[in-house]
Amino acid sequence: MNEDALLAHAPVYVVADGMGGHARGDAASRAVVDTFTRHLDHGRPSTPEQVLDAIHSSNEVVRSLSDDGDEGTAVAGTTVAGVVLVDAGEGRGVHWMVFNVGDSRVYAWDGRRLQQVTVDHSAVQELVDAGVISSDDAERHPDRNVITRAIGADDVVEPDVWLIPAGGRQVFLICSDGLSKELDDEQLAQILTGHSMHAAGLAGELVDAALAAGARDNVTAVVVESDLGGDADDDGATRDRDAALPEGLEQTTPRETGDEGGGVPS
Repeated sequence: MNEDALLAHAPVYVVADGMGGHARGDAASRAVVDTFTRHLDHGRPSTPEQVLDAIHSSNEVVRSLSDDGDEGTAVAGTTVAGVVLVDAGEGRGVHWMVFNVGDSRVYAWDGRRLQQVTVDHSAVQELVDAGVISSDDAERHPDRNVITRAIGADDVVEPDVWLIPAGGRQVFLICSDGLSKELDDEQLAQILTGHSMHAAGLAGELVDAALAAGARDNVTAVVVESDLGGDADDDGATRDRDAALPEGLEQTTPRETGDEGGGVPS
């Protein structure tokens, strides 16, 4: 059963990965996509507050899927990660709002370097942050599939949020861990740097590569290629995240992983 779900209606892009071993993981991921579809406008920027409302409403809907039985409550749950074009307000202009709950990821690709924007909410990531294990060790750790936050797991969900100024050419990859656990940053970057003839574009190339590598989980990828005009990044420089967020907007500063990764060999 495929427990992944996606939404890719410009300018709203979301990937949800229903939690394996939990009740109705497929229904949970679909519920997130359906909730984002209802809450956010397609064809024009939303607001940061609308995106947060979609996340919190998704949590309430998924919580309602949990069933009480003879052996206790079977908790439905799912990860979520995405990028949405938003009007940041107060003259800040249009930004990409990046968010995640769980270990589905958002990467930024500037044509030369792949950068993981989101930070996994996982047991192994906490061990990496604490210096107990390395990033390489995390891929083989027995707790590598244990996540520490999920939509539907608690009454209140705490997403991580970033705002990235929108302009020029920008590329984002949003994926479930079925992709990131099979392909490392260098492999992802090598595919993204190509010109795909796949019917599903670069996203199709990524999924096929993960399947060829022996995918042990459902694999979902969304590649967002945006050109909003303005100055292009001819020198390959990446944009800084916007530190001046609207008052009350949730944000978590990314933890240091010590892994630059993602560079494409000359």
